[in-house]
Amino acid sequence: MSAAWSAGCVRARSMLSRRVGAGGARELASRASLEEVLQQLAAGPYQRGIRPGQSLEDAQRAVAATVLWHLRVLAGWLPREGAESVRALAGWFEVANVVEQVQQPGTPPYLLGSLAVSWPRLARAASPEQMREELAASPWGDPGGSDPRTIAVGVQFAWAVRVAERVPRAQDWAAGGAALLFARERFLAEQPLAEPAVRRAAVLLGADAVGSASFADLRARLRGDARWVLSDVDGPGELWRAEVRWWDQVARDALELLRTTGFGPDVVVGCAVLLGVDARKVRAALEISARGGRPLEAFDVLA
Repeated sequence: MSAAWSAGCVRARSMLSRRVGAGGARELASRASLEEVLQQLAAGPYQRGIRPGQSLEDAQRAVAATVLWHLRVLAGWLPREGAESVRALAGWFEVANVVEQVQQPGTPPYLLGSLAVSWPRLARAASPEQMREELAASPWGDPGGSDPRTIAVGVQFAWAVRVAERVPRAQDWAAGGAALLFARERFLAEQPLAEPAVRRAAVLLGADAVGSASFADLRARLRGDARWVLSDVDGPGELWRAEVRWWDQVARDALELLRTTGFGPDVVVGCAVLLGVDARKVRAALEISARGGRPLEAFDVLA
């Protein structure tokens, strides 16, 4: 293993100290006001972007942006293979930029730096129609339509395929996430999918699954590495339970990767994922505290 892998894995493990942790996030959620949480976070691991007086939306965005900053730093310590894995996982932030640009123009984008896939070019799109054209000419591919929903769904499926192809340890996560997205759009929102989205979904779910006429058919036809996430979900109304399961499984798998001895991609992927899991819990804690800090059962569901 190269010196770059060794240095990168040491750096990755050290970054795990930049987490609040499950217990810490739950304690934040118990605070009676958003301002109390902001003051505490401003002196902790997320202090980079947190400021007293921020709105809930700005604070949640700052938490996510802190994770992106850590990933940018981590990628700089890694050999090319490791940096590409981090770039694939960090594609979530570029997807978020695309979605916000077509749904909420004027939202400041996440700063991707060297982790960008096509963002400097995509940022120039001044309309959903232009965004579709730019996506079609990029590695993300044509979403199949220029309405904001089609663009959002298209880039989310494209990201799932990208992660599955470039991060072998994350294939089951990507397949499970794609199954959730497909089920949500087709059987909860009851919306048709553009042909490119169906094609990308088929890569991860199987051709039989994407032709399903009902939720029950989908669950029965899913390919093995995607089936787990819907295994005991009876209908679209219970997809929130499947999402909780997805996050729980991803967190457990990431912890298992960190038990790997030596230096290599497992440690890097595990670290990157756990940073994201922690940020999700902190963002949930911010939302609950903004509502007065009760009931904590709501935090347990969100997180």
